Amino acid sequence: MSLPQMALRAVCAFMLSVTMVPSIALAEAPGNGDSLPISDGKLVSLEYTLTLEDKNVLDTNVGGDPLNFTQGTQQIIPGLEVALLGMKPGERKQVIIEPKNGYGEVDEQRVKEIPIEQIPADARKVGMQLEGQSPNGQVIRSTVKEVKEKMIVLDFNHPLAGKKLFFDVKVLDVKANSTP
Repeated sequence: MSLPQMALRAVCAFMLSVTMVPSIALAEAPGNGDSLPISDGKLVSLEYTLTLEDKNVLDTNVGGDPLNFTQGTQQIIPGLEVALLGMKPGERKQVIIEPKNGYGEVDEQRVKEIPIEQIPADARKVGMQLEGQSPNGQVIRSTVKEVKEKMIVLDFNHPLAGKKLFFDVKVLDVKANSTP
């Protein structure tokens, strides 16, 4: 056999081994979508527990339905979205979200005094959550912050504004989004 023929056979054998390896790898790990990392546009299923600095559990879905969302579409708070980038199914992480990357800082301009007669008598208690509607139909939520003789002080900030959030997360699944 001539040298060019030997080189051609070696190249063919190498090409055959290169093309065979991926199919062997796929055969060994069918449906290996669990290695897909979280990135913008991916459909993510997440298990989480949310606590505040006092360590009391504020919310959890452990043992229940997963939180499903599309990464990068602002369906979850910005700080958590950033912290999840690159994670893969099965990975866990503890994440601390500062207020500015969560529900924002407390904005004192969102605290308003309202005449007491505009608030139902049974809602005139500190801590009560109120829900109303703006003229354009948007839902408006507030919390009774203070009850005065003739006025009620309502806080229109999100109840978690100004709070540091502690998440314990586990990525359950990551899939490519089939919708454009």
